[in-house]
Amino acid sequence: MILKNKLGGKRDKVPIIVQKYGGSSVADAERMKRVAARIIEKHGQGFQMVVVVSAMGDVTDDLIETAKRLSASPPQREMDMLLATGEQQSAALLAMTLCETGQPALSLSGPQAGVISDGVFGKARIRRIETERIRKELDEGKIIVVAGFQGLDDNGDVNTLGRGGSDTTAAALAIALQAEACEIFTDVSGVYTADPRFVPRARKLDSVSYDEMLEMASLGAGVLHPRSVELAKQFGMKLTVRSSFNNEEGTVVREEQNMPGELEKESLVCGVAKDLDVLKFTIFGVKDAPGQAAAIFSPLAAAQVNVDMIVQSGAANHLQDISFTTGKADKGKAVKVLECFIANAGAERYKIEENVAKLSIVGAGMISRPGVAAKMFGVLAETGCNINIISTSEIKISCIIEAEKAAAAAGALHTAFGLDAQ
Repeated sequence: MILKNKLGGKRDKVPIIVQKYGGSSVADAERMKRVAARIIEKHGQGFQMVVVVSAMGDVTDDLIETAKRLSASPPQREMDMLLATGEQQSAALLAMTLCETGQPALSLSGPQAGVISDGVFGKARIRRIETERIRKELDEGKIIVVAGFQGLDDNGDVNTLGRGGSDTTAAALAIALQAEACEIFTDVSGVYTADPRFVPRARKLDSVSYDEMLEMASLGAGVLHPRSVELAKQFGMKLTVRSSFNNEEGTVVREEQNMPGELEKESLVCGVAKDLDVLKFTIFGVKDAPGQAAAIFSPLAAAQVNVDMIVQSGAANHLQDISFTTGKADKGKAVKVLECFIANAGAERYKIEENVAKLSIVGAGMISRPGVAAKMFGVLAETGCNINIISTSEIKISCIIEAEKAAAAAGALHTAFGLDAQ
């Protein structure tokens, strides 16, 4: 991705704040008014304001449902055209609300805001941001409201960035505009050690490192889109996750920092993540020969299927089984690829398991500490969880388990690693 203004020397003009408001924050007229008041308050402190918004409430889900009633397999280009309207609706309504208070404001779609995408419908990435229009309007004293989740490709088509893509829009705009800060407003007060809906003893973190947040976001934490964290880490843009329903400080996402006087990180684990948006595919009877894995995963990549965990197990007669996980939205595309592979490569069959979940622990403190994995597996055994797949990195351990046991297991892990709120 190319962002015209990488972080470096600060601009001479009025500092810019980028704020992003999620769908629950702008779900109705009253919430829209509260958001407008918060924006105006910040603007009154001497900042130029760029605000990114998601679609109101359940608008995106409603649009998807309507499309499915009309077409069993709607073209992805037309889905992008449809879904982009949700954020544009929010942007226009918030701009109207601001103008009603006497504050000049202007709504822009992603393309109008200069967001240029790579042309991949449904999962586009931002290639660059052309900031001239936004800077011009800011210098005229306007608050700019940008529809998140979307960009324009070189063919002039609208691309969406994937669910949660408004976070990525906000981070990219903050970097391109050399903003003072990027604030992500949602319906929770920050980043928690676990999802408080399933783990009531979860507590809010004051700060979390980019690497830890990236792992938690990619593992299903849901507070921030993983690509927004990738961008923030790459360009050193500090993110703050806050609630739009209160004035709490929230959680700061930044480079890892130990507390004063702390030479090494004390806590092993900073969070537990549970992801139910998981499918497990297993291909049986794959030939034990060079190139077989490439023949499976190259077409999956070409079909824009995001593969997560992979495990290969040996079998008799020079055959092997290969399992992998992916998101539920990619089921149709993955099935087509696997059916083609089985027909051409002579594999026996494939199986899909839908009642599974990915449970993970994350923490920079586990890098050099032995026994973390053993402790996690012991807790899962005590809660009756059968582990299907294991994946590890320096700062996370993930397991595929039965979906119905995930909530109880998450709570048990949270307690075992000392994360419960006092």
